[in-house]
Amino acid sequence: MTQAEKEQENGKEKDKERDKEREKEQQRGVKRPIAPPAIPEPLQEQIQSNFIIVVHPGSRTLCIGRATDTLPVTVPHVIARRHKQSGQPRYEDPWLLREGLNKSESNEQRQNGLKMVDQAIWSKKMSNGVRRTPVSAEQARAYNCQIRPAVLDSSSRVKWTNTSHHPPHLVGEEALHVNPSDCYNIHWPVVRGQLNVHSGPGGSLTAVLADLETIWSHIIQKHLEIPLKDLKYYRCILLVPDIYNRQHIKEVVNMLLLNMGFSAIIVHQESVCATFGSGLSSACVVDVGDQKTSLCCVEDGVSHRNSRLCLAYGGSDVTRTFLWLLQRAGFPYRDCQLSSRLDCQLLQHLKETFCHLNQDISGLQDHEFQTRFPEGPALLYQIRLGDEKLQAPMGLFYPTTFGIVGQKMTLLQYRSQGDSEDPHDEHYLLATQSKQDQSSKSAADRKALSRPGGALDGDMSGQVGSGDISDLPRGCGSIGIGGAQGEMELGPAQAECLIGAGDMEEPLSAHLSRKTAIMSQFESKALGLDKAILHSIDCCASDETKRKMYSSILVVGGGLMFHGAQEFLKGFQAAFVW
Repeated sequence: MTQAEKEQENGKEKDKERDKEREKEQQRGVKRPIAPPAIPEPLQEQIQSNFIIVVHPGSRTLCIGRATDTLPVTVPHVIARRHKQSGQPRYEDPWLLREGLNKSESNEQRQNGLKMVDQAIWSKKMSNGVRRTPVSAEQARAYNCQIRPAVLDSSSRVKWTNTSHHPPHLVGEEALHVNPSDCYNIHWPVVRGQLNVHSGPGGSLTAVLADLETIWSHIIQKHLEIPLKDLKYYRCILLVPDIYNRQHIKEVVNMLLLNMGFSAIIVHQESVCATFGSGLSSACVVDVGDQKTSLCCVEDGVSHRNSRLCLAYGGSDVTRTFLWLLQRAGFPYRDCQLSSRLDCQLLQHLKETFCHLNQDISGLQDHEFQTRFPEGPALLYQIRLGDEKLQAPMGLFYPTTFGIVGQKMTLLQYRSQGDSEDPHDEHYLLATQSKQDQSSKSAADRKALSRPGGALDGDMSGQVGSGDISDLPRGCGSIGIGGAQGEMELGPAQAECLIGAGDMEEPLSAHLSRKTAIMSQFESKALGLDKAILHSIDCCASDETKRKMYSSILVVGGGLMFHGAQEFLKGFQAAFVW
């Protein structure tokens, strides 16, 4: 027999043995595993960047554009809606005015804040090592009170928006230039980073969402040239503040998906996107906007909840303070009113043109500016200014200069109030986690008691068990508050004030009421920008993270775009060195 025939014979014998084994297994009732059929993987559609629209709604400016655009479209985030009935009273959301300015203590607070600003200016030396010579407002006032405007060409005046065709709404620049005598209400749907929900006309949540939908739809059609019927082919990236209202974000997402018709949406926090756009993996993000300043420490694309802080002031407060300083110095345009939209635009322009944070610029200097209004010809004014140009931006570091009394100036991260439509909301997760913590603690206690010396081990585990410290800070200085108050995160400095050695022995109601009182006092304080940065970084959990944050402070937003701001911040950075 040849070798090939032998191999063939051996193969037949092996096949017979396998068949016998299968028969035996079937007789014993053993089932062989059945290999599942191969399921082809679904083909994933490649997402094209030009079919992604990024929406960043600000308090004063809306930034919107395709993901492939070099620069987004920026328009004033405002809408003018025509009255539905004749004779309806006119309503307009304020621009630079806000609550807390007309208190009896406001002027005294401004004066005290200005004294601190002047002291800080004098204490900082110029680049040549010489201290600045202070310039009083009276020196400029004597010159400015004598100024009379020069008349320019009357044909260069600004025109009101044409409303002869009675449009139901106007958006952006057109809304800003609506004649006050026309029957239109002016609404700003976002105030200090949150939806502008109030008790006045157009202040309901439904009305604010309708304003957002109208503004965004108009910009997408007019500037991006995308028909609304084609939004089903587009995806949306929505940027939200670090400290946000969960219910409001849910309503905005529903509006984008159901009303506007986007195929998909993703929500991202502003601080995380700022680090990504700057090419940084970790940074302390300082976002100085028009009406709010937010701070947050981002590490490897994760926003640290404990470090989130929102200050209720921004660039518009600097603009209003600049007007107060100009009036002290004899502002020649004496008809300027904060209630006028055109005057607010003029003041915004003057702030951006004149104000700075350069210590080397000192002494009295002559400037000029123009006013262009529909009611009259263009006028040219001469003005002489001294330290007013530096004092106004310094208000960001000494916010008592803004003169805001009786308002919450420091906002912290609260727990979500829960959602009745979401069975797995944060309250459910917290309750589930608490049960798991209690069961794990009980198991640890039983295990400890079963060992020799279990009483001592049990006592120690009772002290450090997660069930016993549920009322203490989690992470770095986080204070847990039940009920309607939610949970607030504070730094170690506040945590030491709120939690003492005997806190665990006092009644829970007294403990929570004491926490709430101290936190209310903390929220009423207006932290300066430098102190807020220190507070945010101090809330990080580890020393290594703090070192990262101190070495990388990222400033974004348009509220601090003053000449010399970078060098000025470096002067404060001496206090940041770890």
